[in-house]
Amino acid sequence: MLLILIVIIAGAATGQMTRIDHAWATFVMRWLHVLSGVMWIGLLWYLNFVQVPTMPKIQPVESRTAITKFIAPNVLFWFRYAALATVITGALLAWMNGYIVQALTLRPGFIMIGVGMWMALIMAFNVWFIIWPNQQKILGLVDATAEEKAAAAPKALYASRFNTMFSIGMLYCMVAQQNAPI
Repeated sequence: MLLILIVIIAGAATGQMTRIDHAWATFVMRWLHVLSGVMWIGLLWYLNFVQVPTMPKIQPVESRTAITKFIAPNVLFWFRYAALATVITGALLAWMNGYIVQALTLRPGFIMIGVGMWMALIMAFNVWFIIWPNQQKILGLVDATAEEKAAAAPKALYASRFNTMFSIGMLYCMVAQQNAPI
């Protein structure tokens, strides 16, 4: 509601009301892409820089259940769907701007955005097919033996750390395309 109010006030104050056209639609898609990307990478960094390193320090151990039973499942819900929304809005944005094929095939002029897109696709794959299935076991959201839970922990951790490192390069590629396309 606040955003709509800002747009109306800015349009009324300047005499330039928003026109609903292709340029506006691509702007909205870019805004949705950035918004969902901030959510995805923000939660990724929260998990890797805050939650995971802090868990072993929480004493008494029984207090950790607040994280594992309530916070982590909610974080992982938003994390998964932010990844999905980021990929979908990014693909739609590339399609709306007419460069999706050039980017995904790494053609000259679209190499940076293409590399960033491929990195994001790999990261989203990790979220949905490695991190989430293993976290379900770790958090007890699906039945798993103690051995299965123990085996799931390093898989989820390594995929998450991989994504954290990949996110830095992916963000660089996304910004570089706007400023120094190759």
